[in-house]
Amino acid sequence: MFSPFERLMAFRYLRARKQEGFVSVIAGFSFVGIMLGVATLIIVMSVMNGFRQELFDRILGLNGHMNAYVVGAPLRDYKELKSKVEQAKGIQSAIPIIEGQGLLNVKGVANGVLVRGMTSHDFLVKKVFRDGIVAGDVMDFSGKNIAIGNKLAEKFGLFIGDEVVIMAPKGKASPFGTIPRSQRFKIGVIFDVGMFEYNSGFVFMPLETARVFYRLPEGSASYLEVVTKNINDLNAIKNNLKTQLEYNISLYDWRDANSSFVNALEVERNVMFLILTLIIIVAAFNIVSSMIMLVKDKASDIAILRTIGASRRSMLKIFILTGASIGISGTLMGAVLGIAFAVNIESIRQWIEKLSGTELFSAEIYFLSQLPAVVDWGEVTYVIVMAIVLSVLATLYPAWRAARLNPVDALRYG
Repeated sequence: MFSPFERLMAFRYLRARKQEGFVSVIAGFSFVGIMLGVATLIIVMSVMNGFRQELFDRILGLNGHMNAYVVGAPLRDYKELKSKVEQAKGIQSAIPIIEGQGLLNVKGVANGVLVRGMTSHDFLVKKVFRDGIVAGDVMDFSGKNIAIGNKLAEKFGLFIGDEVVIMAPKGKASPFGTIPRSQRFKIGVIFDVGMFEYNSGFVFMPLETARVFYRLPEGSASYLEVVTKNINDLNAIKNNLKTQLEYNISLYDWRDANSSFVNALEVERNVMFLILTLIIIVAAFNIVSSMIMLVKDKASDIAILRTIGASRRSMLKIFILTGASIGISGTLMGAVLGIAFAVNIESIRQWIEKLSGTELFSAEIYFLSQLPAVVDWGEVTYVIVMAIVLSVLATLYPAWRAARLNPVDALRYG
């Protein structure tokens, strides 16, 4: 595609000389601009992919794919419904859950919590809980023993075996008004699921204990938590399940519960991609300006080359190769830098926090305890191709000007 002569001239123009200092500085800025633009885009997209995957994995791991419930009433005789749901096509499991608000009280200090009742078997089945137990034994998750998050335990200074009081919102009616119903529980398990919201505001208790505490009828639950075999088939499974269940059973999937959150992540991801792409476009314009200045500076050289037999096509290819070399080398260096940074971003974050003494990533704000990053190789390839194409396009106009340069005029006025 490029002859040895064209490659020789192109790479010769890339080497800086003293009289071409300003041109080489602009070319250097173009290289750095493309490198930083590509690296930043890969890092930001990887972090956002990490956020998305981590949050979705934890949300699905903690809550299942969809819930089956009765509007405004407890789910009576859930065992029959559970059997029917689990026999449906594409369903992996259906777990009965009792859920309600509570007020956790420790030595006069209260904190609102969400109480969720489930069997010890179902508690252990969830990988996020099984892998997230930091103190206690899941075998102690029975009777009046409960499980709380590590952040909630730290807040109140609680340890395994300590007792807490939980009050239910619905109490007993009396001549003096409603008396809150309260009960003592013992800490049996402390967990860390990697999400601040759950670690600081959720209390899990055995299913039968929760049923008695919230005074639900025998054999009833708040809802069935349904897990599908393939989440990508969720719509088809949901529609099929609707036709098999009674009219009063409603289905509510994880996308309905987190729709605003999912949409916000998607919009933010797209906007960040567009904004950061502008960095690469600006760097491409730098290539245009540096190449135009190079053509003007090399007008005499171009004229001499033309007079000794170099064709316009050769001049066009020489300056395209010169500019494209800046863009391609900057893109490849940026890709290596961005991938290396994204893969080691948690270590880099910890190092910067120790160095600066400031907290860069607060679990209370971002819901996760670690900064995640997932490198999507399809996206990386797309970014690299886009940056190279923009770099090559940026060289076309300066190269065309070099090819159209009249040797006589260049020698006369050069």
